[in-house]
Amino acid sequence: MNGEKPGIDRRHLLKGSLALGLASFLTPRGLSANDSSTATLPFERGRRPLIAFPQKRPLMVMTTRPPQLETPFHIFNEDIFTPNDAFFVRWHLANIPQTIDVNTFRLTIRGRVNQTLSLSLQELQTQFDQVEIAAVCQCAGNSRGFFQPRVPGGQWGNGAMGNANWKGIRLRDLLHRAGIETDAVQVRFDGLDQPVAQATPDFRKSLSLEDALHEEVLVAHSMNGEALPMLNGFPLRLVVPGWYATYWVKMLADIEVLNQADQNFWTTRAYRLPADPCHCMKPGEDLTDTVPIGKMPVRSFITNMEDGRSIPGGAPYTIKGIAFDQGYGIDRVLFSVDGGQQWQSARLGKDFGDFSFRLWEAPFTPEPGKTYSLQSLAINRIGESQRFSARWNPSGYLRNVVETVKIHAT
Repeated sequence: MNGEKPGIDRRHLLKGSLALGLASFLTPRGLSANDSSTATLPFERGRRPLIAFPQKRPLMVMTTRPPQLETPFHIFNEDIFTPNDAFFVRWHLANIPQTIDVNTFRLTIRGRVNQTLSLSLQELQTQFDQVEIAAVCQCAGNSRGFFQPRVPGGQWGNGAMGNANWKGIRLRDLLHRAGIETDAVQVRFDGLDQPVAQATPDFRKSLSLEDALHEEVLVAHSMNGEALPMLNGFPLRLVVPGWYATYWVKMLADIEVLNQADQNFWTTRAYRLPADPCHCMKPGEDLTDTVPIGKMPVRSFITNMEDGRSIPGGAPYTIKGIAFDQGYGIDRVLFSVDGGQQWQSARLGKDFGDFSFRLWEAPFTPEPGKTYSLQSLAINRIGESQRFSARWNPSGYLRNVVETVKIHAT
């Protein structure tokens, strides 16, 4: 993470604002009754239309109000950084501003602070250090469609995640500018999205003051060198590396310092896990004690081979993939061609930081006529690894089982 103070790039900000003023960004392009572009995920009711929304290439659509768009998995094999136009989209509320005036927008910091701040985008980009960090943003429900028995909620495949180079202002710099009162315990974040129905609670998330003051937590205005896309939170979003995306509040406009634990619905009722140490339970058991979801477990994927694919035998291949965790960093990745009976060490690619995807690759020469079960196992720097059996909880969270890609050599 680097510190610098560049001048404001108003061209990028205005580009993001004006482009979306031309058409509703909730209206997909090219959608018609005869549209036949689809993708099928490998579980029940996994067929998805592929539709291009403004600022997005065709993505897998789960819902349009609110927008929930999944990244086709092959894109993770193209680059370590997920392109902005392919980055997944997940909103909770359907009433989302469709234009933002960058000249009048303000970020407010209030509550248990010495002085309330109201900061323009220009002030944010010229009065504070600008820092960058590569980090994975992963929906808490990523991979929920693979849970057995099935659970309620969006039936995501493995593409509700992305890795980007985020740029913005350290949250702690903003809080220190406002001055934190001695009785402060939590910080709550609210975006510009609003519920359609009055009875629906506004989407707000909170972090403990200790977590909010970590140096890697940013109020970001850019990803991968460009202004945030509207569907990914333009003009500002919270970036909480290592934590699930539910905390990465989009269109961030209000930061409130609290002197007591936040009691809003999205903290006390939603995004909860069984309090058991593994945060899992058996289907049918009664759920009693719960804790809020937090940081991500270690995961890895094979990115250049699809399940069920046939390939020519006798030819050498390089199997490629990605691995990541909550921020300890990936220490090694093991690769197996026989469903985990034997393992070999994969070669790790360039290290872009502890919160980023880490590329890996391993050689493989299949024999003609044989079927293989390819697997990868990631291990982080404190010895945590993926699970060999999938955990289950009623919300479909925390999947990090060793995934299997079956292929046949002809």
